[in-house]
Amino acid sequence: MKQSISIAARTLACCFFSMLIFVSITHAEEQSVRPGINRYYVNPDWQQWVNTFERPGREVYDKRFAIIEATDVRPGMVVADIGAGTGLFTRLFAERVGPQGRVYAVDISRPFIDNILRSSRDQGFTNVEGVINSHKDVSLPPASIDLAFLVDTYHHFEYPASMLSSIRKSLRAGATLIIIDFRRDPQHSSSWVMGHVRAGKDAVIDEITKAGFRLIDDKTLLRTNYYLVFSKLDS
Repeated sequence: MKQSISIAARTLACCFFSMLIFVSITHAEEQSVRPGINRYYVNPDWQQWVNTFERPGREVYDKRFAIIEATDVRPGMVVADIGAGTGLFTRLFAERVGPQGRVYAVDISRPFIDNILRSSRDQGFTNVEGVINSHKDVSLPPASIDLAFLVDTYHHFEYPASMLSSIRKSLRAGATLIIIDFRRDPQHSSSWVMGHVRAGKDAVIDEITKAGFRLIDDKTLLRTNYYLVFSKLDS
């Protein structure tokens, strides 16, 4: 009997470590799903992107306060604004979490981060920290954030599996992941969205759930974007 239990335990352990090895190899060999999609952000013109991202008529700009309200972020929390761009939501979160909280502005572009930090200081926010991440890693400490927040950023992930794994590691127990991105519908979406955005909402949900998350809310707040809320599954 003891021998049988020992054999079963060794078999289970071998399966577990084989899975870990497989996941590691998969991430190491992951190929870019959209090579070159982020080339515009290597040396961006800051004011040009402010004019693009922070303009009336852009849905997530027009609904920015409602979007923030729907996150349920409270004073003292730690938020990562991933793909922070010009820092529109970074600064809104900084006001909401207050001086006892923290906001990580995460972006692959150093000029974006430098200008986010400058504009945050100009507005009196001392609780914003800039993080220049890689295409495969958000570069945040393990179990360090209460919310990972992405607006029109997920479709810019060249290596979604690696990025989702990295985000998952950065989330504390009970933390959430919010994905807001363009609806991709041949019947209603613009030709720009159809050509620029890699995957529709259902495909995104499938990718994120396979990465160890559970969909807990699909909010109807937006029209041309979807608003998905995920929780991290236990290891």
